[in-house]
Amino acid sequence: MLGHWAALLPVPSPTSSPAHSPIDAAALGVWALQFTPRVTLLEEAVLAEVQASARLFGGLEALRQAMEDGAAELGAQITWAPTGLAALALARAGRGDGFMHPLPRLLDALPLTSLTQVARHEATLARVGCRTLGDVRALPRGGLGRRFDKQLLSALDQAYGLRPEAYDWLTLPECFSAKLEFMSRVETAPGLLFGAHRLLVQMAAWLCARRLGATAFTLRWFHDVMRPKDAGTSGEITIRTAQPMQSVAHFARLLSEHLERTRLLAPVGNIELVATEVASVVESSRSFLPETTSKGAGIELALERIQARLGADSVRRPVLRQDHRLEWMQCWESALPFSSPSTQGAPAPACGSKAHALPLPTWLLREPLRLPEREHVPIYQGRLQMLLGPDRVEGGWWHRSSEEAGAQPLNVQRDYWLALSPHAGVLWIYQERLAGEQTAWFLHGHFG
Repeated sequence: MLGHWAALLPVPSPTSSPAHSPIDAAALGVWALQFTPRVTLLEEAVLAEVQASARLFGGLEALRQAMEDGAAELGAQITWAPTGLAALALARAGRGDGFMHPLPRLLDALPLTSLTQVARHEATLARVGCRTLGDVRALPRGGLGRRFDKQLLSALDQAYGLRPEAYDWLTLPECFSAKLEFMSRVETAPGLLFGAHRLLVQMAAWLCARRLGATAFTLRWFHDVMRPKDAGTSGEITIRTAQPMQSVAHFARLLSEHLERTRLLAPVGNIELVATEVASVVESSRSFLPETTSKGAGIELALERIQARLGADSVRRPVLRQDHRLEWMQCWESALPFSSPSTQGAPAPACGSKAHALPLPTWLLREPLRLPEREHVPIYQGRLQMLLGPDRVEGGWWHRSSEEAGAQPLNVQRDYWLALSPHAGVLWIYQERLAGEQTAWFLHGHFG
């Protein structure tokens, strides 16, 4: 029930400009969708659960920092807590991080107005001496349930993590359009850039969430009512890029250059940004040497330089072998194009390879794990049920390991099975023939 929730309140932060109106909750929700699909609008706030998305951003700390920086840029307040309603209650009370102390300790001290479902009964609760959420929780649950509506107890349980939260998740709009109202009139075109930057941040978030890039966007401005008759009601400029882009800095730089050459016919009261043309973007690989490949040097030259500086074994690539033993189907060799295949651990002859009759596992254990048996049935997190098999694999007499004393042959005699564990799912196991008539079961891989 507990997770990692963020509550975003669309109110000006101390660092935001007082010349702009606060961002609305809908636009803030669209911006948050670039970090997680679990975003919802609740009353005046935006709630986002980011636990499952943390690994995509390098961990929770990196994700939290990215969201806090973006929220500050948009002029929004952000608070963290283990539940969505707790984050919202703490944000309304102006409290800090909901992970600094145990959740009940933080929530018990909050006023009744922190939760809407409790605030509805503030007058009645005040007459019985309740001033905080902790006072309400101290009352008998039976009496609370009979005297007040069921939403009160439900909200308290959800805020404290005693009951799961269910929300309607926000979906991305098909087209992007965002507006911003100035609290004071803007007289010059370059003065529009500061407010337009906030809209560019929202557009970049929308593009990122939809895996798109903008090739053209339009900034419209609407003149104040106190304008000359010949000025018209609005004006606009359209900016085009050479290729699909998602960079706020790139958009802002292009927009700044165009605004420098633009003259406003009348003071401006509000602006609107529209992504007029978008296209799919190809995700760039996270290369260690992006500047090398962009200059046309080629990936081979980059790898050669790395190996020359760090050693021949510093860069390797997987190579498939003609071998039906799973451990030797793949090996790692030097990545240099002119490197000859390694002779250590000679591959099996072509006549010795055969296709497996069973599906191969997704994950292979580095060392097979011997399984206990009960009544001649292997056990792994419960009694295993055989699904498919056997698939017999024999051979390896030609393969000797130079790392072992005496260069022992790596011969195998195995019968592979697909087995179902009650708790571990589908497994790849085998029965190996030992000395004499003895056999043993081993776990070799997992599926999924």
